[in-house]
Amino acid sequence: MKLIDPNITGHLPLLTLSYFNNKKELNSFYNRSNELKNYRDQIEEKHKNFNNKSRNILSQVLIEQYQSISDNNVQLSLIDDLSKSNTFTVTTGHQLNLFTGPLYFFYKIIDTIKICEDLRSKFPKNNFIPIYWMASEDHDFEEINFFKTAKKQFNWKVKTKGKVGDLNTEKLSEVFQEMSNFFDKENINVQKMISFFESSYLKNKNLSTATLHLVHKIFGKHGLVILNPDNKNLKKLMIDVFIDEIKESTCFDVVSKTNARLTEFFKGKIKPLVNPRSINLFYIKNNLRSRIEKNDLVYNVLESEISFTQDEIINEIRNYPERFSPNVLIRPLYQETILPNLAYVGGGSEIAYWLQLKEYFDKKNTTFPVLSIRSSVLLINKKHSNSLKKMNLNIEHFFKKNENLLKFYTNKFSKNKIDFTTLKTTLSDNFKQLYEVVKLTDFSFTGSVNAQEKKQKNGLDNLEIRLLKAEKKKNKEKLDKIISIKRELFPYNSFQEREINFSEFFQYYGDEFIDLIMKNTDPFDPSFVVIEL
Repeated sequence: MKLIDPNITGHLPLLTLSYFNNKKELNSFYNRSNELKNYRDQIEEKHKNFNNKSRNILSQVLIEQYQSISDNNVQLSLIDDLSKSNTFTVTTGHQLNLFTGPLYFFYKIIDTIKICEDLRSKFPKNNFIPIYWMASEDHDFEEINFFKTAKKQFNWKVKTKGKVGDLNTEKLSEVFQEMSNFFDKENINVQKMISFFESSYLKNKNLSTATLHLVHKIFGKHGLVILNPDNKNLKKLMIDVFIDEIKESTCFDVVSKTNARLTEFFKGKIKPLVNPRSINLFYIKNNLRSRIEKNDLVYNVLESEISFTQDEIINEIRNYPERFSPNVLIRPLYQETILPNLAYVGGGSEIAYWLQLKEYFDKKNTTFPVLSIRSSVLLINKKHSNSLKKMNLNIEHFFKKNENLLKFYTNKFSKNKIDFTTLKTTLSDNFKQLYEVVKLTDFSFTGSVNAQEKKQKNGLDNLEIRLLKAEKKKNKEKLDKIISIKRELFPYNSFQEREINFSEFFQYYGDEFIDLIMKNTDPFDPSFVVIEL
């Protein structure tokens, strides 16, 4: 295992990287940093600020959702604990990606489980439950309808404009057949993996229930509780927030001010990831999930003929709260309203938009959770590890862009370092002196000096490129090998964790794959982890 500083990996947005680096400019944009010692105060604040009446509603909803799970004893016991005032949750949320989608889904859940384990040791008088919040109401189907191995992409060929959680899983029998033909069916790990797919997707009618079954099969033994928030009784707890959104546009007003502050503090270098709308709700009905927009005194549901007056839409919220779905900015408030939650585990982009919400939470008198940047992992097998050692290569350098990677190793392999940075600096210094002479002698010569400077700098650039090209040619075999390794470690020209599905590794390592991730990641240290398999 090797830890790499996120400042050199390039995997985090600048705003999240600033949070990681404890930039003082960000202090007012979050509640507490993700350090174990800070959870004592977080527990006390959440305990005081949480409406315990919602615990029984939450418990009842979860009990109903777990009725379709046969081996649910662990979860039912944990759900029973939720009715107690000394029970708290740590949550991660994710889309219902086909067969869990990219690897980072696993890393988010594993971090969530491990934070709870550490909290139980630190605060034994309390109960802590890891929660996976299913994004069952999303409608971005094209983001979730596939998964990839290193050599193949599996696609689910259906269409929808409504909630992905309601999608019928019937056509997934085609994907199941593709998997059966692609993977080695004699492999016991493959047999287990394919049985996961079959028992989850082919024996349940919709994507939400199928995902519940699949994630439970993988992580149920670790005490993970899975919540589908698309529920009328849970949304009743949000009626006042939904009505406020219609009447007052509070989210728009508050988050817009936060975004302006972020932009000001970082002098335009950081742009807020999400911009609020005047109404941050979707309307759901008859396989439609579409935004609500106000025009004059009428509230229109886009992509439909549905419209309301203000009184009508408020009555609709009171009578049918399940027909209203929060967008990316109000969903976090929904989560923290219904859960006795302490922390949220998210990826770089998620943490970035959560940092836009602290003032909105304050306005709604809701405790803002601790933000935990999920673990990022690069898995390398022994073949790659041996290649790196044999060629004396450093894995940190593989996070560079290909052009910079090749330039770095060309200079390393070359007897002559092809880097004219020092020469260019000297040239710039010399021309600064020339400009001073021109100013004192005849200012009209400034243009000529400027042209000469550009000419000489271009000459150095061109010479550097040509010499570097010649050195690359001498070391072509080594450099080709480096790029070959880079392609395998960063498939599809991206981070492994954002592209490759767990099946790529589960087929070889089975449950040991999950145990290895559990052993080598630390949710309180968001360094990029390189793990040798």
